[in-house]
Amino acid sequence: MTEDQAIAALHKLAKRWPPSLWLFSACGTLCVMRFGENGEKVWSGTGVDQAALVDVIDIPNDGGDW
Repeated sequence: MTEDQAIAALHKLAKRWPPSLWLFSACGTLCVMRFGENGEKVWSGTGVDQAALVDVIDIPNDGGDW
């Protein structure tokens, strides 16, 4: 797969992404998370609630900010 194809695939996925899921990046781990019952991102006392973790995707990433 080329870089352009990978980017196009992500754009295509974004159009079909289920509204019940969101992505969270932390320490280079890309996590698929489930929103809470009221559509909120579920947090525990120290960060995201691990119970809301659905899967981990092996794509290099950075959880930092611009």
